Amino acid sequence: MDNQPTDPRSDSPSPAPKTGKKKRLLWGGVAIIGLCALGFVLLRPHSTTQTNGKHHRRHSTQQTVTAGGSAANAGTDAQPVAVQTVENGTMPVNLTELGTVVPITNVTVQTRVEGYLTDVLFTEGQHVHKGDLLAIIDPRPYQVLLDQYEGQLARDKAELDQARVNNTRYQRLIKQDSIDALTARNQEFLVQQLEGTVKSDQAQVDAQKLQLIYCHITAPVDGRIGIRAVDRGNYISAGQSGGLAILTQMQPISVIFTLPQDQLPEVAEELQQHGSLPVEAWDSANTHKIADGTVSVLDSQIDTATGTVRLRAIYKNTDEHLFPNQFVNAHLLVKTLQNVILVPAASLQTGPSGQFVYVVKEDNTVAVQPVTVGISDGTHTVVSSGLKVGDRVVTDGTDHLRAGSKVTIPAPSSPTQSDTTAGASPQ
Repeated sequence: MDNQPTDPRSDSPSPAPKTGKKKRLLWGGVAIIGLCALGFVLLRPHSTTQTNGKHHRRHSTQQTVTAGGSAANAGTDAQPVAVQTVENGTMPVNLTELGTVVPITNVTVQTRVEGYLTDVLFTEGQHVHKGDLLAIIDPRPYQVLLDQYEGQLARDKAELDQARVNNTRYQRLIKQDSIDALTARNQEFLVQQLEGTVKSDQAQVDAQKLQLIYCHITAPVDGRIGIRAVDRGNYISAGQSGGLAILTQMQPISVIFTLPQDQLPEVAEELQQHGSLPVEAWDSANTHKIADGTVSVLDSQIDTATGTVRLRAIYKNTDEHLFPNQFVNAHLLVKTLQNVILVPAASLQTGPSGQFVYVVKEDNTVAVQPVTVGISDGTHTVVSSGLKVGDRVVTDGTDHLRAGSKVTIPAPSSPTQSDTTAGASPQ
């Protein structure tokens, strides 16, 4: 059994299967490496481009930031501003107060007698003069009464004349002791009674003549008559509400305005020195001057409810641009300040400690200068302390200024250069 041949596949293991497996693994690895290499080759150009793009963008961003920082640094080096030199000048002290146009004379045309209005002789809006006949009330009833009183007066005068003649005769007879003394004395009393009666009759006649005059209604003053309140043919009476019309004096005319009591001493002092002060009347919007006038009248007391005092300004009003009850702005010129330091109102700034200005020094840096200001006309302001003539103050570009900031003052462009720039055509 030992000499019997055996199957070589069963007796000794064959290496052939292991060798095939290794080969397959080797070729698979080679294939994977090849695929990786191919993918690397295919992907490398795109990756390089993207990387370069990212690098380029980072470089551009860095350049932008650097340029912006340089520009910002350049902007903080010097701030362009506008400046103006402080000068001496004059400043008018004007007070602007709200006023109302009030006629010097405003009359309601009334009748003093009653009766039918027979005629109206004026036109609405007409300018009339003092004494002009405006209307007529039926005078006939008053004329009849006048005739009656005149007849009674004539009768009583005749009785008086007779009593005087008898009295003269009685006085002669009493001297001759030819008449009773009591009779002569009674005659004297009769004369006195008749004298009183005649005087009373004369007064009635005069009163009736006055009534006839009142039947003719005339203008009491010069002025402009308004809208008629009663038409012809109506029965009117004395003291009737509204009267016949309103007669308003237009030339001259006045404006009454109020002044705060705090400003009263200064105005009163100027009025005492000069007698009157100029005052302009401007429209209610305070944009257009209407007339020039003067004020010389102060009211006698201060209104406790408002703390103001009234003043009356007089205007000639030849063009009648001032109309009764119109609201106006009264510009009262109290005085004019001479040789005061003036700065542009735009240069004034307000801080925690009060008002100040930026003053440009010789080295083109600015300093904060506190100032004490006075009155202003909207364009210029009076400075009582803190500045001197010749100082340069900043009027524009103050938003980013601080004490010590460097500034530049742009040179004004010449008219020739501006015209050339404006006339150049774009390429």
